[in-house]
Amino acid sequence: AVLPSALRSGKSALGNTAYGLRAQGVRRARARREARAWLDRLGVGHLAHRRPGQLSGGQAQRVALARALAARPRMLLLDEPLAALDQTTRAQVRHTLRRHLDGFGGVCLLVTHDPVEAVSLADRVLVLDEGRTLQDAPPAEVTRHPRSPWVARMLGRNAWPGTAGADGTLVLAGQGRLVVADPPAPGTRALAVIAPEAVSVHRERPEGSPRNVWRGTVREVTTAGSRLRVLIVSAEAPDLIAEITPQAAVELGIVDGAEVWTSVKATEVSVVAL
Repeated sequence: AVLPSALRSGKSALGNTAYGLRAQGVRRARARREARAWLDRLGVGHLAHRRPGQLSGGQAQRVALARALAARPRMLLLDEPLAALDQTTRAQVRHTLRRHLDGFGGVCLLVTHDPVEAVSLADRVLVLDEGRTLQDAPPAEVTRHPRSPWVARMLGRNAWPGTAGADGTLVLAGQGRLVVADPPAPGTRALAVIAPEAVSVHRERPEGSPRNVWRGTVREVTTAGSRLRVLIVSAEAPDLIAEITPQAAVELGIVDGAEVWTSVKATEVSVVAL
């Protein structure tokens, strides 16, 4: 059965969820039982009696998803299925959807603007930019070697486009040069990807092995789980995000406006040819 894109206003959340099963000839009692189970899995079982006009956007989104999954289709087309959800609910629903798709025997096409959602739910990721295919690969490959600055940044990495020079560096499109351990052929357009945890932060210019060292200013400090993400702007390099522990932040006096030095080892830079 092909389900309508919008919830049917004359039916409750339970009736909407059971709609696809009833269209397949499933008896009413069984259809409602299975529909209720899906509403419960997606955290909206307590809203089973409400009609669409009595639901918030996020609640209606979960009911619509429950209806699609309850119908046991051979093909799923999910267009931004988690877009209307808050971050906590999104994580919970994503987990439920991932478990379902792990055992799903059909084909699922997921359209999303959220790279984290794509790599966590898909078996294969197709990255499009203005209609052009940038990357078509398994999620692990997209995560390790994103070919789009936008995708890399959305995955929490620093991403700097540039052109390979003749001296083993990457000439950055914005400013400066980046020393890399495995440079592509001179003239190759490439994307340098740096994990925030690979960025070291210092109050004095570091000595020793780092090949890439810049002076900058802290512009923002945000919490990321048990660590802190620090945005550092510099006249010598593009904006850079570092990830440090709260203890390190205290010891270094990391606050908005603090003058710091950052360093990245050449071996910590992943270079993806574009």
